[in-house]
Amino acid sequence: MHKKFTLIFLLFALLLSGFCRTLSDKQINFGIQAAQRDLWEEAIFRWQKAILSNPESAAAHNNLAVAYEKKELWEEAKKEYEIALKISPKNSYIKSNYENFKKNNEISDKEKKDEKEKKDEKN
Repeated sequence: MHKKFTLIFLLFALLLSGFCRTLSDKQINFGIQAAQRDLWEEAIFRWQKAILSNPESAAAHNNLAVAYEKKELWEEAKKEYEIALKISPKNSYIKSNYENFKKNNEISDKEKKDEKEKKDEKN
């Protein structure tokens, strides 16, 4: 009886994990469609839902990071990129996105510093 219960539980777990991935994939695709329409709040919502149903989805974390960048939520974007890279360290798209993110933030930080120095010189 114990073996039968274990087998049924494993089958149920496999079906459920497949179902969760399907839900996650649907949310990811919905988020992509929203982002293509420049509906970033909706995209964020969908990718967050995808992560809830499949926390190991590197694609959902990467997409969420991109959306956070669009909303200028830098810390949140960085965190999501790092999670995505931890899940899928060899993914060239995620690596490229994260490198561009870091480069853009360095430029932005330099511009802010230069602007502050100009203001200080005027005063």
